[in-house]
Amino acid sequence: MGSHAYRIATGPLRTGLLALVAALTVMACAGLGRAQDPAPMVPSPEAAGVSQLVTAAGLADWGRAHQDPGALIMAARIVGEVPLRNQGDQLPFLTFDSLLTEAEEMAAGQPAYLAAIEQLRGQVTRGVVSSPFGRGPIATVKDVRARETFGFDVDARGGEILRIAAIGDGDTNIDLIVRDAEGRLLCQDGFGDHYPVCTLMPQLAGKVRVSVVNRGAIWTKVQILSN
Repeated sequence: MGSHAYRIATGPLRTGLLALVAALTVMACAGLGRAQDPAPMVPSPEAAGVSQLVTAAGLADWGRAHQDPGALIMAARIVGEVPLRNQGDQLPFLTFDSLLTEAEEMAAGQPAYLAAIEQLRGQVTRGVVSSPFGRGPIATVKDVRARETFGFDVDARGGEILRIAAIGDGDTNIDLIVRDAEGRLLCQDGFGDHYPVCTLMPQLAGKVRVSVVNRGAIWTKVQILSN
């Protein structure tokens, strides 16, 4: 990537594999007297919030596939901790209230789940659920037509983790691509789901180009998140 070096990680599977490789490398070098690598950069609270929302999207997707209201309830709890700085005319659709409403419909006739939903709603109303995610990620909702790519630029800060996610409404698969100002690929998440995420850390400040790609034959609503 020329003079611009980046650390790149995409998707939970790839992140896990990279972590395993890193751990094995450290173990192999432990007896060679080499200096340890610097401590990894800690993501900002807002970047951590993006990851938490992606986790919630995956859990909710699993709950729908298995008709498990408990998974949707847990996803609502996860989302409820993360505030959002909403931009644009459309409101986010992956929300605490929307997930609990979905769980409530799925749990019809199951008193234990319905009681848990009522209790959780009461806790949030009283402010019991607090957020460790600062001001929260920036959120923008866009309608992306079939086979369309929605692109935008982000000002990346040098030496800081940048995390971007695109959570679709589930109608179709979504890909996420990030390139630098010269068009070089920095990150691509196209694992065939509708909640791709990219994490990178540019050494120098500058613009990066983000592309959200609708791979399906119908339009979809996408909730775009970044720190």
